[in-house]
Amino acid sequence: MRDNALAFFENFKIRRHYDEKTETWFFSVVDIVQALTNQTNYQVARKYWNKLSERLKNEGNESVTKCHQLKLEAADGKKYLTDVADTETLLRLIQSVPSPKAEPIKLWLAKVGYERLQEISDPEKSLNRARENWQKHGRSEKWIQQRMMGQETRNKLTDYWSTHDIKEGEEFAILTNIIHSEWAGLSVKDHKRIKGLKTQNLRDHMTEAELIFTALAELSTRQIAESDDSKGMMKNTEAGKKGGGIARKARLGLEQKTGRKVVSKENYLGGQKEVKKMGK
Repeated sequence: MRDNALAFFENFKIRRHYDEKTETWFFSVVDIVQALTNQTNYQVARKYWNKLSERLKNEGNESVTKCHQLKLEAADGKKYLTDVADTETLLRLIQSVPSPKAEPIKLWLAKVGYERLQEISDPEKSLNRARENWQKHGRSEKWIQQRMMGQETRNKLTDYWSTHDIKEGEEFAILTNIIHSEWAGLSVKDHKRIKGLKTQNLRDHMTEAELIFTALAELSTRQIAESDDSKGMMKNTEAGKKGGGIARKARLGLEQKTGRKVVSKENYLGGQKEVKKMGK
């Protein structure tokens, strides 16, 4: 989903998923437990949750039974079934964890829900919040504008896919990787590796040039797919390769003129851009 992104409580990353049908946020229980216990080791937090859930089940606590599982991305970049719960259930579970962070997390959960309701009634609030977050992490206004324009291009492409027999999730990811590999000459995974990224969003660490070529590839893909009325994976794969190919030709032309590679090691892991020069 577009609204799915890591949330942050203090220095802890909280994975989440927004269900459009029920208009409900679901949060990773282990991530919440990790923040509650102030535990830096994820595996220790997971074991804590396993023992806590067993104890609560034995006590007949209904909160555990209201948790269910969704596939969320882990630190290794792969998606695994993870225990998740809505805000109401989490507020009850939090009472079972002795922690000085209990009340702050309760307030944080309430704030996240309120912000989402605001964004539904006024989408501009969501855009403004994203802009403020990027500004805090050292992005320039020019970069922010390009990032937002690129996201709009991406949204139009995924909107097309969702109405032309492409399943959200794995099929979206496969097509995205095909387009990216065509224009950049390497996969999304390899591009993230070059930048030293793990769970971070690649686009949030792209240079302006990378954002522009990504947008060109996705814009071209959508317009080709629309002109051919592409449906299903086979036809949309063809459109993706053609669209990515258009951006690849433009990238190669720019690199020949400037003598510089477009694909870059630059990232924002330190808050400000970390520049790492690449060879020609």
